[in-house]
Amino acid sequence: MGEERLLNPVQRAEDLDNENVLRPRRLEEFVGQPELRENLGIFLQAARERQEPLDHVLFAGPPGLGKTTLAAIIASEMGTNLKVTSGPILDRPSDLAGMLTNLQHGDVLFIDEIHRLNRTVEEYLYPAMEDFSIDILLESGPSARSVHLPLPRFTLVGATTRTGMLTSPLRDRFGLTFRLDPYKPQEIETIARRTSTILGFVLEPEAALLLGRRCRGTPRVVNRVVRRCRDVAQVTRKDSIDPGVVEKTLSILGLDSLGLDEMDRRILSTLLERFEGGPLGLSTLSAALNEEQDTIEEVYEPYLIQLGMLARTPRGRVATPAAARHLGLSAKPFQEGLFA
Repeated sequence: MGEERLLNPVQRAEDLDNENVLRPRRLEEFVGQPELRENLGIFLQAARERQEPLDHVLFAGPPGLGKTTLAAIIASEMGTNLKVTSGPILDRPSDLAGMLTNLQHGDVLFIDEIHRLNRTVEEYLYPAMEDFSIDILLESGPSARSVHLPLPRFTLVGATTRTGMLTSPLRDRFGLTFRLDPYKPQEIETIARRTSTILGFVLEPEAALLLGRRCRGTPRVVNRVVRRCRDVAQVTRKDSIDPGVVEKTLSILGLDSLGLDEMDRRILSTLLERFEGGPLGLSTLSAALNEEQDTIEEVYEPYLIQLGMLARTPRGRVATPAAARHLGLSAKPFQEGLFA
């Protein structure tokens, strides 16, 4: 399977290599999301039997749950090439046209963060998805002319963390839509054991239990933690990853007993200590933390809400009494009343 990727230049080469090695290549190797795996498997088999490209697919869900991995699996299962880009990179229709005209029959074009596509580029994508053709404008002014170019049948796979930001015309053009949810602790344990085996270390059962509870239900997080556990085990001359290695690694990475990292705790402590628990508008919270609003809303809030430590109300964000108890802070009386 051929693969082209437009990668973030600031990512370390080691992390890129490990990320590719750790990704499952076949659907049967993919852990978690059982309903998604079953349904996607049916559609892949049907497309293979008809010898047709798979219909366009949209994956939605929080970051780190496997949307990019699933796009690569689709290409692998269909025996075609994967080409990867992202919404913010495609500034102009010519950027998209260049990628589309280089596709071959059955190729998979993966667009990450597709909700951030430029609107002009998005409209340029519609005929490519529906009719497998594009119109290219040559020159400009009185001598301008349009050239109609047919495209090979391809599969567009889009990934988004913000389904609500997708326009209806774009969303409706995907024949298959799947939602990825946070993983169960047992599934995270399975991923941790698989990752440690690939990295050449035995993961002890008690250590796997710790990782299952403290890696936020996110494969990307557990893979990162297991890689660092390997480093700690290597330096401490351990032949396996035991609970002591996991505890030391989690302490180094700043992940507490519930998997909260430094920014999670800053969000909650800022609400509780500086704004009496809320409610607080997202823009004010963003300014207080010196963090982008999108990052707070897409990366940190989903897990805090899942744990019942943060609530979104019409008036703004509110830290719950559970958050106060976890941080050892006192909740305000009115705040307790909000959740009575």
